[in-house]
Amino acid sequence: MEGEIEKEFDWEVHPDLEGFVKGHVEYFLKNNSFANALSQKMMDQTSTRFVDWIDHVIIPESRANYEQFTKVGMTEVSQMDRPDGTTAFKHLRSYLFPMLMGSSENFEVALKPESIDDFLQYIGMGIKAEGAELSKIRKATVSKEGNFILSAVERRGYNGFLVSEDTDDIPDYAAALGTFYSRQRKFENDTDGVEHTLEVVRESTYKLQEARAADAFFRAERAYWQRRNWPGQVQKARQDSLGLGWGNHDHHTYRSSRANFTKMIDIFEAFGYRCREKYYAGDKAGWGAQILEHQICNIVVFTDVDLNPDETTIDFAHQGFLEKEERMGTVGLWVGLHGESVLQAGMHHLEARFEFERLTQDLARLGVEMMPPFSHFDFLKQAFTKGVVWPVDKGRLDSLLNSKYITQQQYDEFSKDGAIGSHMENLERDQGFKGFNRSSVTKIIMETDPRKQHFAGA
Repeated sequence: MEGEIEKEFDWEVHPDLEGFVKGHVEYFLKNNSFANALSQKMMDQTSTRFVDWIDHVIIPESRANYEQFTKVGMTEVSQMDRPDGTTAFKHLRSYLFPMLMGSSENFEVALKPESIDDFLQYIGMGIKAEGAELSKIRKATVSKEGNFILSAVERRGYNGFLVSEDTDDIPDYAAALGTFYSRQRKFENDTDGVEHTLEVVRESTYKLQEARAADAFFRAERAYWQRRNWPGQVQKARQDSLGLGWGNHDHHTYRSSRANFTKMIDIFEAFGYRCREKYYAGDKAGWGAQILEHQICNIVVFTDVDLNPDETTIDFAHQGFLEKEERMGTVGLWVGLHGESVLQAGMHHLEARFEFERLTQDLARLGVEMMPPFSHFDFLKQAFTKGVVWPVDKGRLDSLLNSKYITQQQYDEFSKDGAIGSHMENLERDQGFKGFNRSSVTKIIMETDPRKQHFAGA
């Protein structure tokens, strides 16, 4: 059984799929000059690729048929709401977007800005979006040149393609959004705080669909992380210059203490998340991670925790007997210094999709340095920005010292200089690869240990 699970999440590369998708996108860009110019601005002003901002594509039957979609591994997904006369396809083992085959001659590419109003304001031509504010999906046509249509969609917990007139849940969504932006994150006891957060999340899903509540939660989470991460602020300003926001996010990474890890997983599962692959790497790695994915929201969560070698074979996301350890690993110490990610610490990092080398160069000119890449393959490139150092609460330092998790020298250094808090991650995916690089993730986990910051640099 374990071998079958591992095989299920042994993500492959899909060069034929990528060639099929990019070929159609390039053909579209050659025939819509507005989209082509926007594509260049994306690269020049945000270091991002046009293809990484695509929500979906609708291709006329005259350009592609059913056999061509299935030949590259795409599967018909009939459960998605879609326009009449279209068939929707998705590659279920790739990160790449859905593609629809339509009976009309229109060729449409839909982009995915985080806020459609911000994007339309950038366009500046008085275009109005279909759909009510805060509804499940809003859409606008941005440019039409012959049969080649550039559009934009804003999704809030919905994976279909039809704008609905149903606005019944908008008040509940707005209430959830306000709750998550203003929720209490600081508690006397972290365990009490995690329990409280779980109750807040469950309350949000009583009246609201899980996917809608999840979308509201992660919008607030990205904003909280960004307030404490200045490289993220720099890059967000670049992307906001085109009205795009964080629509290119790849995954959100959280860290937890051993004691509260299963409760953190409960929080995400309350939103309708399902556990994907587990990560652990060797007897000496000292950490593990559970990856979760929401099938409707298309939001991936990476959760880190200290692990012992004998715990890597169990379902550590749900078996709640991770006891305290004599020595804290990288993840546990980070939580000990800053708090739980779902509470006052916020996400450890947000990872978004970029043109890897271009972002490295462009951010360097703005004073943002990258750590050495921890993945650099044809199909996956990854690097952290240098860590943002946060001050550490004296009470937390006292507790760590009294429990002998840190030395007096480390206490003095953290008290004086602070400790590494968060990063932004530069990622480029190619060939449809949906997974992660296990050995390299282990390396970067170890290199971001707060105990090493004074020697390796923050």
